[in-house]
Amino acid sequence: MTLEAQGIPDVGAFLLGAPKSGTTWLASALEQHPGICVSNPKEPNEVATHKGTFDRDTELPDWGRYSSCFVGEGVKLDCSVHALACPLTPQRVSEWWPDARFIVCLREPVSRTISHWNMVLDTKEVAQYGADWESFGNAWRDERLSVDTLYGTSLARWYDLFSGDRFLLIESSRMRSEPGVVLSEIVEHLGVAKFDFNLSSVHNANTAADRRPITLFGKLFKGVASVIPGIIKGPIVKSLQSRGVNVYKLPVLSSKRKGRDGPSEADMVAMKEDVRADLGVLEEVTGFDASIWSAGLQ
Repeated sequence: MTLEAQGIPDVGAFLLGAPKSGTTWLASALEQHPGICVSNPKEPNEVATHKGTFDRDTELPDWGRYSSCFVGEGVKLDCSVHALACPLTPQRVSEWWPDARFIVCLREPVSRTISHWNMVLDTKEVAQYGADWESFGNAWRDERLSVDTLYGTSLARWYDLFSGDRFLLIESSRMRSEPGVVLSEIVEHLGVAKFDFNLSSVHNANTAADRRPITLFGKLFKGVASVIPGIIKGPIVKSLQSRGVNVYKLPVLSSKRKGRDGPSEADMVAMKEDVRADLGVLEEVTGFDASIWSAGLQ
């Protein structure tokens, strides 16, 4: 029985990574290609049991909702980045989409982890889930932060089930230094036609400046917006994003983000030890050159 007959969308590729590794920018750019159907929302969070930094749900996908996340022609690309670290996802993908290809964004692990930690504190998720992350040392000891940073451990599970040629590993800084080259590599990896991307129109970068604490009026606005049908809201949101407009940066909807001190060297000792060991696994499993990252941990 075909996937379609079972109500399962024929997903051809997955964009994997971790929060703060450039996947939002990359997904926004790839939306331009007529031969790539990028998931909408960007992260459907149906296949992986990891739905975000904190959310975990072992239920099987809602195939009806999942199918609705792919509207258009071309290779269906699921951009749920947390799937990389989810221990169950590689087996699920192997069962449902054995011919899938993977784009993996890897950012220097120490800076990525600190950025992720700051993002979670900014968005107040820690309070929602009862996590004590005010101290970076405490946050790192919480597997829900560290799991996204240990790339080697995660990719070892994927490489056990898929051959290395299925994976395109991208060092995230290259999206800034040579974005056109990166996009060309992805196009070739996915086997779709060459395309001239308009990089000047890609604004969705999910930066710290966008993470302003939402006001009471902002929460009301967000609640009202959530009930507007996607067919009406979608074109408006897409138009605003294409111009780099984030309505939640308006003073009436959000307030100025407060700065905070970074973690101390003492707070980062355990993280650096764990990352150093994991980078060895990453290089052994994938052949990715992490020597510069390792040198920075000395």
